[in-house]
Amino acid sequence: MTNNQNQPREFDAVLGKEAPPPVQGAVLGGIEGVKQRLASFLVKARIDAVNDALQYGDAGLDLVIAALNDESSLVQRSAYLLLRERTETQVNQAVKAYKSWRLPERLEWYYDHHVSKFSNKKVEDFDPAIGIIDPMRIAYAIRCRKWEENVEIFREKLNILSQHPNANKIEALVIGMWDKYGDCDSSVVVNALVEVKDKLKNLKAIFIGDIEFSEWMISSIEQSDISPLLNAYPQLEIIQIRGGKGLQFSQLKHDNLKAIIIESGGLIPETIAQICALDLPALQHLELWLGSPSYGGDSFIDDLMPIISGELFPSLSYLGLRNSEYSDDIARALVNMPAIKFLNILDLAMGTLSNEGAEALFNSSHVNKLDILNLTENFLSDEMIERLSQLDCQLINDNQKQEKDKKYYIYRYCSIAE
Repeated sequence: MTNNQNQPREFDAVLGKEAPPPVQGAVLGGIEGVKQRLASFLVKARIDAVNDALQYGDAGLDLVIAALNDESSLVQRSAYLLLRERTETQVNQAVKAYKSWRLPERLEWYYDHHVSKFSNKKVEDFDPAIGIIDPMRIAYAIRCRKWEENVEIFREKLNILSQHPNANKIEALVIGMWDKYGDCDSSVVVNALVEVKDKLKNLKAIFIGDIEFSEWMISSIEQSDISPLLNAYPQLEIIQIRGGKGLQFSQLKHDNLKAIIIESGGLIPETIAQICALDLPALQHLELWLGSPSYGGDSFIDDLMPIISGELFPSLSYLGLRNSEYSDDIARALVNMPAIKFLNILDLAMGTLSNEGAEALFNSSHVNKLDILNLTENFLSDEMIERLSQLDCQLINDNQKQEKDKKYYIYRYCSIAE
């Protein structure tokens, strides 16, 4: 991130230079005026121009298609939302070619082992004997093995990595088990990363908690306040956390964070509220594993309404409300809320979605305009899956679960709790 406070940032509405005035000394109208505003330094001016361009026939349509390649993701998204409603051949081709923010690894099935990919990079354990050889394509992992003693081993490994000549080129870092006995929460990781921030100046993605079930159960992973890490790395784009116990976010603004991923067997309402209080203008991917009340996941649909309303995160294109015990409530609420209009990907995997909730999704015209609908590992019948397959969006529906018929009720469960 630049230190020059006079330089405009992507999400500034008024900061920076204005486009030079035309020779006539006034803003032009018509298609020429749209072109002039599309050349502005101001993101808001370019967004307004995109929204006006379709008044001017094919010439305006061409400008909107070109805006899919604007340097600002907000301008791109404004153009995309206008174009995906249209049916022209050249528009369909442009929309299909357009790649919004995506982490395809997040749509893969969850396995209980260390991740092999993170931030679209291959994950490899950091080996001091090999060093840092390919920081552009490798996410380096630091983890304590079962036989290692305590958190000091983790600190030593991180310090060795940070002293490497190529440390300032690392883009993605994965943190595994940091303490053999689980006596220390993740504040030791957060503090250690804050201490070496000047050595990891290019770090854009951090995963804290790449821990297998055989090491710690997901409900036993002790997290902490993650906000000092976000403050220390203003260029960070992805933060992924496994474990919701003790997880907190202090109120802050972060201009570059594009993805929050929280894998939890039980996410408490207070943590959800803290996420909703964050000022994240660039956030495009929000993924919350809500979990079971037996492990702290006692949230309800009302706790998610600030997210579902669509008012908090203007750039959101992927919404994952996964691993939930009230997936039907989420589906019914989403189809009636503004957020669904702006999403490319809706991910309700690993939850308790039944045919009833899926019916609400099927009947929504906005769901039909999604790029991807992920309903992996829910409770859908073959007949309902067949109906959902008729939607224009890509449907992912692997590994459906079977309801358990208890004596007095039908039991459905989220996939990950302990």
